[in-house]
Parts: sequence; C-alpha cells; structure tokens
Amino acid sequence: MTSANESHIVQTIKEYGRSLMNFIRRRVKSDADAEDILQDVWTQFSSVVNAGPIEQTGAWLFKVARNRIIDKHKKKSEMLVDEEDDSEAETDLKEFLMTDSNTPETEYLRSIFWKQFFDALEELPPEQRQVFLWHELEGLSFADIAELTGEKTNTLITRKRYAVLHLRNRLRVLRDEILIY
Repeated sequence: MTSANESHIVQTIKEYGRSLMNFIRRRVKSDADAEDILQDVWTQFSSVVNAGPIEQTGAWLFKVARNRIIDKHKKKSEMLVDEEDDSEAETDLKEFLMTDSNTPETEYLRSIFWKQFFDALEELPPEQRQVFLWHELEGLSFADIAELTGEKTNTLITRKRYAVLHLRNRLRVLRDEILIY
C-alpha cells in the first residue's frame, strides 16, 4: 500500500468515521454489532482503495455499510440453531473428521462426509463453486481472485457467502447424524 493510499484512508476515516458509526448504530441493536460492521466497512474500503479511486467515497461507504447491515439481519434470520450449539457441533465435527483414528467406522463416515461435501459443491452455480474453491482450498485472496476474473471483490465475497450457506445447509443433516453416531 502506498503512502498516498494510507493517507487517503486516514483522511476518509477522519471525515466519515463519526457519521458512518452513527448511521450504523441507528440500524442495529448493539454497539458491538455496529463496531463489527464499521470495521468490515473500513476493511473493505482499504482493500478497494488499492484497486483504484472511488468517485463518491461517502456514498460508497454508506452503501457498503447498508449492505453489511442487511447481511447481518439476513444472517440472524437464517440462523435456525443457537449459535453456541452450532459452533460446538462444528468443532465436534471437525475433531471427528480430523482425528488420527483410522477405524473402519471413522473411515466410512469420512468417506460419506466428503462424498456429500463434493456433491454439494457440484450443486452450486459454477461462479460460486469456483470462488469457494479458489479462496478456501487454494488459499487465494479475494483481491487475487478479482484480478483473475475481472469481477469486483464485493461480488466475489457475496458468491462465496452464498456457497458457504448452501454447503452448511446441505451438510447440516449429515453433520447431525454423524455426531449422534
């Protein structure tokens, strides 16, 4: 990042920080949520500034903030299971799948899981699948993927989000069955 970009980011934070935070606070329930969203906005802004200038910085920032608020509301409404229970189950599943135990039962269950996982990947639209594979399996950053595809970073992030939601929903039943086993 060049020093010009750094100073532009600092100047933008000074200029819009307070009003952006007030805008977000009025639309979410807690200060913690507001701070998380604001941090997401600044992170996205700093990654986009390197790609090129933004014509209407203020409008762009408020639009990104509004989109993050909407995403947060959508995410909360999509959660059918208590977050603590869900994260506990995901940790248990990860431990189960990554264990050193190579019993016939664990090998069989792993093979079922991976088959279901790759079947679920195949159900995704090609653009979502490719972004997910590049980001998660090949470790490419969204900036690198944007450079490869010519797509906007926000578009790529959204595609991956939809891919992750699909995979979680598709594998939730299998996960619950494995953990009950």
